[in-house]
Amino acid sequence: MKTIIPSDIPAMQLQQLMQTAIAPRPIALASTINAKGEINLSPFSFFNMFSTVPPIVIISPSRRVRDNTTKLTLENLKEVPELVIANVNFDMVQQVSLASTEYEDGVNEFIKSVLTMKSADIVKPPLIAESPVNFECKVLEIKSLGNFGGSGNLVIAEIVKIHINEKYLDEAGNLDQKQLDLVARLGSNYYSRNNENNLFEVPKPLVTKGIGYDQLPNEIKQSNVFTGNDLGMLANVEILPIGNFSSEKDVHLLAQSFLKNNEIEKAWEILRID
Repeated sequence: MKTIIPSDIPAMQLQQLMQTAIAPRPIALASTINAKGEINLSPFSFFNMFSTVPPIVIISPSRRVRDNTTKLTLENLKEVPELVIANVNFDMVQQVSLASTEYEDGVNEFIKSVLTMKSADIVKPPLIAESPVNFECKVLEIKSLGNFGGSGNLVIAEIVKIHINEKYLDEAGNLDQKQLDLVARLGSNYYSRNNENNLFEVPKPLVTKGIGYDQLPNEIKQSNVFTGNDLGMLANVEILPIGNFSSEKDVHLLAQSFLKNNEIEKAWEILRID
């Protein structure tokens, strides 16, 4: 296994490694404004939610690795500690990429990227009309992580109002994950797309308690067919089926075909010897 001490490699190489390995990352399209009323729009993939009550999100407008300069988003937030964070779906990904261009001070990226400003209700920066969900936020704290190129600046913000495009709601009034068609950042120029063509579900062992790998029969644990994912699915049942179990390769392959379709009960039926 290759090992690396972060301080032993150049910052640019470290950034590329981390952004490739720590992926996919959600994209925050951040709308900010300075004291002169000039609006800035910029995407950030150093972003996530960190609390529900209170509703806290964090973005990090890091210092540029190449020249250790700071971004307009950060400077704006120091002057006017409010922002709108919008999520990004496939329909607008090219416009968002264009908005990441480092234009001169005073240039409005909304205009450059053909995105539409819409007045927010509480904060000064505008909403992004094309985004499925907009979060109006007020900054609680800006925490600098250093003064080097690549050092982060954690913008800790509280959500004060949420705007949802109703076309992305299901019949129950909840956000439809498949319809959102969100995109995320990876390393280099890569993005990932999240829609009904590539989403899958994994049962959460919160309400139920899986028996765990250690409780699986030896015929299953010692299989040369089952992968770690397969064993994880088989071990996530609450009660081990009663009976004896096959160690035959063909039986395991058949059971595996059902596991690929999340048919765990059917897989156990195949494995059990009556």
